[in-house]
Amino acid sequence: MAKKANPKPVEEMVDVVDENDRELLVMPLGEAHRQGLYHRAAMVLVYDPAGRLYLQKRAPHKDLYPGRFDLSATGHVQAGEAREEAAARELHEELGLTAKTLTPVDAAQASRETAYEFVTVFSAGRLTDPPRPNPEELAGGMFVDEAELAALVRDYRDCLTPAVVHFFEKGTLFPRL
Repeated sequence: MAKKANPKPVEEMVDVVDENDRELLVMPLGEAHRQGLYHRAAMVLVYDPAGRLYLQKRAPHKDLYPGRFDLSATGHVQAGEAREEAAARELHEELGLTAKTLTPVDAAQASRETAYEFVTVFSAGRLTDPPRPNPEELAGGMFVDEAELAALVRDYRDCLTPAVVHFFEKGTLFPRL
C-alpha cells in the first residue's frame, strides 16, 4: 500500500483591509505579508497575581522576530473573525489559558513598524493559572515587573519585539490604577 503524503498545512487566511481598516478581500497571510498589505492582529496581556506581565519568547522558526520576547499572546485576526475572538483563540493556543474577560486597552495603527497590522491590545487581567507555553508556537516565557521591563527596554531592546517597546513606552503595559 502506498504511503500517503502528509497534507500541506492550511495557510491562515486574513482580511486584507484599507488604510481606514475597512475590509477589502481575503488572502493567505503569507501573501499579505509578502505584499505588505494591511491586515489585523490581536495581542493579549496576561499578569500574575502580583501584577507581573508575562512575556512570551517567540519560537526560533517564526518569520518575524524569532527568539525575541513579545507580549503575552499575539496573533493575526483570521478572515471573518472578531478581534476579541482572535485574542481569546491566541491566548488558548499559545498559553493554554482562558480569561473570564478580555478588555481592550490600546491599539496601534497599521504602518511599516507594525508589519502593516492594525493592532488591538487586550488585557486578560491577573490570572491565577500559570501559562503553559505551546512548544509549537513559543520557546517559553517569563513574568517581569515594570522595573525589570524598563531595564530590558533600556539595555536589551534588540531582545524585544517592537510591540513590547512601543506599548511599554506608551504606558500601556503597566497602567496606573
